[in-house]
Amino acid sequence: MSITTFNDLFVHALEDIYYAEQQIAKSLPKLVKAAGSPELSKAFAKHLEETKGQIERLKKVFTEVGVPAKGAKCPAIEGILTEADELMSEIKDAEVRDAALVSGAQAVEHYEITRYGTLIAWAEQLGLKDSVKLLKETLKEEEATDSALNKLAISRINKKAA
Repeated sequence: MSITTFNDLFVHALEDIYYAEQQIAKSLPKLVKAAGSPELSKAFAKHLEETKGQIERLKKVFTEVGVPAKGAKCPAIEGILTEADELMSEIKDAEVRDAALVSGAQAVEHYEITRYGTLIAWAEQLGLKDSVKLLKETLKEEEATDSALNKLAISRINKKAA
């Protein structure tokens, strides 16, 4: 895609996060199975369902912009997910692995929080009112997931791993 306008830049970022969400949706079932902690497994399963809804909201944003929903390969999310997969396979102790899983999942959440924050600002600038609402809904979910993972890590996961 040739980026020559601010709208093109917005669409490119939208395609980036659309691809990222699809990759995350493919990765979360592995995390559900890999988690030793039932609470962590449940948190990943919950976020998988949220991610499916986020993908549907992104499709609506594409509709408002008037372009087909498609992803653009996102090296950043691929790197974060690859690193998490490698750590997951290297760590045999379930409690230590859970701490690594939370760390990797939070890296994903922080990436998404950054992307959605940018998309919201750009959608506001472009006057895409419906998109702003949809993107804010997703941002709120990403922030809640990050907070829940952080609380779980501090209250249980990290203590068990230590």
